[in-house]
Amino acid sequence: MRSDLKGSKRKRTVGFTFALRGWKNAWKERNLRIQVFAAIVVSVMGAIFRITAIEWLLLVVVIGMVIAMEMINTAVERLLDYLAPEFHAKAGAVKDIAAGSVLAMAAAATVVGAIIFLPKIAQLF
Repeated sequence: MRSDLKGSKRKRTVGFTFALRGWKNAWKERNLRIQVFAAIVVSVMGAIFRITAIEWLLLVVVIGMVIAMEMINTAVERLLDYLAPEFHAKAGAVKDIAAGSVLAMAAAATVVGAIIFLPKIAQLF
């Protein structure tokens, strides 16, 4: 970042602009769009079932963590594709580990969702 931006309003908005650019780039990934769609579905379910503030807090945290992990995974994959465009076993292992972290967080989010929604769904029957 240029030093002449130091302390200016422009400097404060540059990071936000880069973050939005990151979202735009990450949005190209199908898995991120799937995660966002799932977040919307779960949020609608939360509104329908009128979940408590604590339940909303838990949902927002796990949704944010899944989406953040998906974006980090995308960043790792793109970086490794740039650094090692040909197949490399160690690069492949790193990509697999990053993908595994998304899976672990998605599994935890699924458990949180089940704890919140299964009793509410069961009450309908």
